[in-house]
Amino acid sequence: MGGFRQRHHDGSPWRLGVMGGTFDPIHHGHLVAASEVASVFDLDEVVFVPTGQPWQKVDKDVTAAEHRYLMTVIATASNPSFTVSRVDIERPGPTFTIDTLRDLKAERPDAQLFFITGADAMAQILTWKNAEELWSLAHFIGVTRPGHELDGRGRDVSLLEVPAMAISSTDCRHRVGEGKPVWYLVPDGVVQYIAKHRLYRRVDPSGTGPASQQGDEHVPPTERQHRDSPTSLQQPTG
Repeated sequence: MGGFRQRHHDGSPWRLGVMGGTFDPIHHGHLVAASEVASVFDLDEVVFVPTGQPWQKVDKDVTAAEHRYLMTVIATASNPSFTVSRVDIERPGPTFTIDTLRDLKAERPDAQLFFITGADAMAQILTWKNAEELWSLAHFIGVTRPGHELDGRGRDVSLLEVPAMAISSTDCRHRVGEGKPVWYLVPDGVVQYIAKHRLYRRVDPSGTGPASQQGDEHVPPTERQHRDSPTSLQQPTG
């Protein structure tokens, strides 16, 4: 814990964004949202926190936490202001936002926390009873698609429109399951990780559907274009 930044040299607190989510998979909407919030709110760092066992999805099929964690690491690796935390995936039982913030606050008691989440999740949080501790631990920021409205109900909540939030993890999973590409929806490294570990593929006993095919959805468009060009299809002569 001693390696975490908590204050600047002038004594002012480290402004830490906390991007919680299932990240199943992480996509460009998450990354753009984190970057935009960091710019608008002058954050020093954004830590991505993949949920362990999402309490609201206990009856749904969620990809193993380690896969989601590694995809998040891959997606954020190129940005020095982005980090990834394992606090939620290493905590047993369902993941609750209050536990996430308590653990991060314990790690960095002097840092100022800004919790970043989607507008739908924010709307749920605003209805929770006995949620006063949440507001004392962090400033909450809801990122939304343009035109979406959110009633803060007097809470210290900010709302930020991010066009890229139109991308959804659900749609990405469905596209992979249908054999469609997710290039430019998720980072390139995540596309490759999904292909390598065969994530989100539908089980097809007949062996003829997308679940059993190694199709073009995981081949970069430029590489596919070169491969399918007339020159690349010519047979060698000699």
